[in-house]
Amino acid sequence: MSATAPPHVRPPLHVVQLLGGGSVGTGAHVRSLSAGLAARGLRVTVAAPPSAERRYRFTAAGARFVPVPARTGPGSFGVLNAVCAEADLVHAHGMRAGLLAALGLRGRRIPLVVTWHTRPTAPGLRAQLRRLNEFTVARAASVVLGATSDLVDRARSRGARDARLAPVALPPQRPGGGREAEPVKIRAELGAVDRPLLAAEATLDRSQTLDVLLTAARAWRSLRPQPLLAVAGEGPERAAAQRRIDREELPVRLLGRGDAALRLLAAADVAVLAARWAGRAPLAEEALRRGVPLVATAVGGVPEVVGDAAVLVPYGDPAALGAAVTGLLADETRRASLARAGRIRAGSLPTEDTTVAQVLSVYDELASTATA
Repeated sequence: MSATAPPHVRPPLHVVQLLGGGSVGTGAHVRSLSAGLAARGLRVTVAAPPSAERRYRFTAAGARFVPVPARTGPGSFGVLNAVCAEADLVHAHGMRAGLLAALGLRGRRIPLVVTWHTRPTAPGLRAQLRRLNEFTVARAASVVLGATSDLVDRARSRGARDARLAPVALPPQRPGGGREAEPVKIRAELGAVDRPLLAAEATLDRSQTLDVLLTAARAWRSLRPQPLLAVAGEGPERAAAQRRIDREELPVRLLGRGDAALRLLAAADVAVLAARWAGRAPLAEEALRRGVPLVATAVGGVPEVVGDAAVLVPYGDPAALGAAVTGLLADETRRASLARAGRIRAGSLPTEDTTVAQVLSVYDELASTATA
């Protein structure tokens, strides 16, 4: 009687998650994705600048962490080659990581997935360089995953052979320390106990976003009670912005980076997103979850996120933004309706589990093709 050969057991897929820095949302997504993949039995290696491990603790999520120099150069390529020696697949997040992978894996038969999380808004030479990088990354990737539909279209226009929509679900955000801020305390600290509180966030630079917010605030000076726009953010133009606020007597208060918009949402009557472009827009998603009426610019992935659960206005139109907020403050019924619609909409958004499942299906597809 002949012995039966043991069935062939396929070793767990080894996936390298490559992070080049990126935004807070990108890092949180890689952390969430790494935890989900490791829980499903994959071997996960995260390659990123050392500061990323200190912030997101990938090893605590079940991944192996390999530090990559923050600047692209010979050292970065050397680390990439070493960490990918036994990898079955590389998943790069963001354009810098995508370019590093595209150049470092050239000539090697390792499937490359690149997630495009954002799109550039800077003009001039930087925009031209970004365009060239996008062509390189799009054509090198086996699959490009776009966080929004416009990013999928952009990848296809840059020559991607396979570009798919893959919304990035971020874990529900919590204030620092995990404790919910008390609305009454927040209002008291801001001097908004008996007046409407508007919550926004913006980088305090020369971008049009800050100018739009401040110009829109002119429309609220005559309202009684006068609302207060609290803007969370920092930047090099903080002093100039404060001078304008003082000069025009705008009902605006600039808050530092520590006073995150998330904390403001706990007490806000209306959330305001005036971005020139946004992907999944954490501020918008959190406003929906909390039932805070939202006024937002109809850009990037914002319409996909909010659906009919927010008031959308064109970007760069302070008059429309100001009027939309004024209308909401005057209509309690409309605010209540948006609050209900927001919570319902939030319940239909992609979860961390569905995000991991979608990405894993892409991995399995590429792995099967590579071994066929």
